[in-house]
Amino acid sequence: METKNLSTGNNDAQMHEKLRLALGEDELSWMQEKAQAYFDMIAYYRCAMMEVETKLNVLNEEYSIRYSRNPIMSIKSRIKTLESIRNKLQRKGLSFRLDVLQDNIYDVAGLRVICAFTEDVYSIADSLLSQDDVRLIHLRDYIKNPKPSGYRSLHLIIEVPIFLASEKRLMKVEIQLRTVAMDCWASLEHQLRYKKDRDFTDEMANELTRCALISAELDERMNKLRREMEALPSAEAKE
Repeated sequence: METKNLSTGNNDAQMHEKLRLALGEDELSWMQEKAQAYFDMIAYYRCAMMEVETKLNVLNEEYSIRYSRNPIMSIKSRIKTLESIRNKLQRKGLSFRLDVLQDNIYDVAGLRVICAFTEDVYSIADSLLSQDDVRLIHLRDYIKNPKPSGYRSLHLIIEVPIFLASEKRLMKVEIQLRTVAMDCWASLEHQLRYKKDRDFTDEMANELTRCALISAELDERMNKLRREMEALPSAEAKE
């Protein structure tokens, strides 16, 4: 183990020396400063993502106490990769600078919230947006207005504060809220549509759209069943 660490250290030193000779000390220092600034920024986004996830978990716990059920089934989080960030900036015709990134790329930090029922999606979104330290930047409702492919989800871009040792920063986070059925369709659609070694035909796209309609019908039937269940008298009331 010690030999491996020593070898790694030697390799790092050799790489540093090669870069210094190729670029010069000033250029190398500039690159290192930029890299550190980027990693700091990503850390801030990660903190913001953690902050929002905590808010969602608190809401889920409150629902459990008040209504004896959890509307949130799971929460998945991710930070956009450097390659993905660069590609998105290029598609927008923007240069790769940290200020440009923060002003134009809103989904560096992302959360996917899987809810039990469609009504839970809107209830959780409303509860989150009602908090006084959460600012809504943008909302796209692909549940009421699905994409042509059949994709359904509620997308929010919000801004939340993170409190560091010596400052407060406002950071943007994307949240996708969807039901289990919506998430199942989206996950399978992505696997089928983006297989690199296969051509995706119009017939396949049409079939996926039909599957999305079936998924939407499933959600509506489940919502109806829940409303019927809640309308029934409780076991305690019967006694």
